[in-house]
Amino acid sequence: MNAEAEPYTFQSALDKFMQSFYHETTLPVNPDSIELYEEEYRKYHQKNPEMIQRITEMEEAEFGTGLPEDKEEETAELSLVPIQPRLAQLDTLEALHGTMEEQYDKAMVVMATGLGKTYLAGFFAQRFQRVLFVAHREEILFQAKKSFQRIMPERSHGIYNGQYKDGAADCVYASIFTLSMQKHRDEFAMDAFDLIVVDEFHHAAAKTYMSVIEHFQPKFLLGITATPDRLDGKDVYALCDGNVAYQMHFIEAIRRGWLAPFQYYGVFDDTDYSQIRWIGTKYDEEQLMAVQLQEEHVETIYAAWRRHKQTRTIGFCSSIRQADYLAAYFRSQGVKVLSLHSRTSEMSREEAIRQLDTGELEIVLTVDLFNEGTDIPRVDTLLFVRPTESLTVFTQQVGRGLRLAEGKSHCVIIDLIGNYRNADVKLSLLDVRGDEERSGKVMDSAVPEVPDNCGVHLETRVVNLLQELSRKRLPRREKLHQDFLSVKRELGRIPTYLELHLMGRSKSIGYRNEFGSYVGFLYWAELLSPAEGEVYVRHEAWLRDVEKTLMNKSYKMIVLLYMLE
Repeated sequence: MNAEAEPYTFQSALDKFMQSFYHETTLPVNPDSIELYEEEYRKYHQKNPEMIQRITEMEEAEFGTGLPEDKEEETAELSLVPIQPRLAQLDTLEALHGTMEEQYDKAMVVMATGLGKTYLAGFFAQRFQRVLFVAHREEILFQAKKSFQRIMPERSHGIYNGQYKDGAADCVYASIFTLSMQKHRDEFAMDAFDLIVVDEFHHAAAKTYMSVIEHFQPKFLLGITATPDRLDGKDVYALCDGNVAYQMHFIEAIRRGWLAPFQYYGVFDDTDYSQIRWIGTKYDEEQLMAVQLQEEHVETIYAAWRRHKQTRTIGFCSSIRQADYLAAYFRSQGVKVLSLHSRTSEMSREEAIRQLDTGELEIVLTVDLFNEGTDIPRVDTLLFVRPTESLTVFTQQVGRGLRLAEGKSHCVIIDLIGNYRNADVKLSLLDVRGDEERSGKVMDSAVPEVPDNCGVHLETRVVNLLQELSRKRLPRREKLHQDFLSVKRELGRIPTYLELHLMGRSKSIGYRNEFGSYVGFLYWAELLSPAEGEVYVRHEAWLRDVEKTLMNKSYKMIVLLYMLE
């Protein structure tokens, strides 16, 4: 069956499957991950035998719900007013033009959310004939198409996703989940595009993106992102040959007046997160909800919001049930609120954004819908009622409130802080000091130093908690071991030193500094066979020497190569 004849429902289901299959929390199936799962499953159900029935019922209920509504094709008239680059975009364009003059054919741009990355890509694309813009969310594709059309109205523009297949246009906006299927990639010649723009480039180390990047041979590849560091440590920088043409993080952009300043309020959350199971990349949803869906917890949230809020709020929740529960409580207090997620039926997402923008809604509570690609500049309050599991996602969500808008003096960030993972690390994202300046100052590091026009206001219990968390951070060796095990689970075997360097969260030099060599670490972790262990003990000094020797003489590499051969 060819692509044109396939029913839309099948294409849509295939797209949804690919999104789940390549999601960053999806684990690979290998002997390592199966063994881990069996052990977790056995332990958990020994303690909670009644949970099997409850989980089955929940899954049945979940699969009974409908899919989120389809993206309506935009009908809005495009503005005919010519658009000019802003200061941040002019700086970046100059850097990119310099990069091309230096004969690079790939580059990454790191720009804070709110500085206009999509328009930047559009201005840069004017230099090229055919352009491919790749993203992983439908709304980003439609938004990019709208932005590029304003800059280049004389060109043809087409969407290429599960529903539309307009691949012959001058500028094509393609869903990564559609292009990751070989039959769709094969519709395009390798040199079909002069410029390829990969949006939210921090996703690009994933297999979906790699298949697309390896298929095409454009004259230039541009990766744009606000958060270049992947949670799983895969090397995004290597995809653009380490060429970062321009970097502007949100703290620096605030200092320059390109983004709105913030006032951050840290509110104490007395939930004991150490009692909630951690499953790979997130907290156990059932156990988390048992705590979150309590009236006392909701009253704390509501009181903090009333105390600090301004006019328009986005609230970030852990789950649909939490968003609905909070919305019901806020509504009972006379607040104009909407819980917006894939199952929301009372209004479309576009209508919710419009009502929040005009002030008809005071607060929209959501689950990961506004992380990437949504612009509501007049939002001036952010409410975080979930444990921060991903620093990348937290950075993106903070960016939703920092856009400049008429009548907006600053953004208020209201954040519940408990003893969850990353609680003490995430505040470093607001800090103007570098890692080295902060290191060694345990008492000072709990409270970040922020730009002059910003403020951080932490309740006393929050300061005490953050200092305690900093002191209790995993000992260095244990941290290296945990990060090694996460790569081992991903691969299903012991990684090579290069794989550990490219995929591990900890820097590879840490293993050398702590254990003398990578083999020394494997020996410490009891992962060498008896024969390998004997060889290591006998030649430990030599292995350390090889690892630490500087390659500053040309003959050293050749000698090492001959020894290995």
